[in-house]
Amino acid sequence: MQRAFMAAGILVTLAGAPAYAQTVGVGPAETVVIEPEQRTVIREYVVKEHVAPATVQEKITIGTRIPADVELRLAPAAWGPTLTKYRYVYSGERVYLVEPSSRTVVQEIE
Repeated sequence: MQRAFMAAGILVTLAGAPAYAQTVGVGPAETVVIEPEQRTVIREYVVKEHVAPATVQEKITIGTRIPADVELRLAPAAWGPTLTKYRYVYSGERVYLVEPSSRTVVQEIE
């Protein structure tokens, strides 16, 4: 009988462990997926609209925070509804999608 209670206690503990483990850590940042067709639309937009490149001193990569003195442009509706919540920076012949509240780069389009 005592073994049955111990086994039940272990099962309850183990059953709760995965749920606890899932809530403790902070997950990775949202992944922004851009299809090849969307990438083409974005590159063509930057060329057609003669978007002036921004001057950024540091190297820009995904996860980099864009300095406050760099203008973030609105992502146009033509880029698709999933991207309009972001801003962008054009620099070094690349477009960088930026999460506006944190100014963090979430995607790079070559």
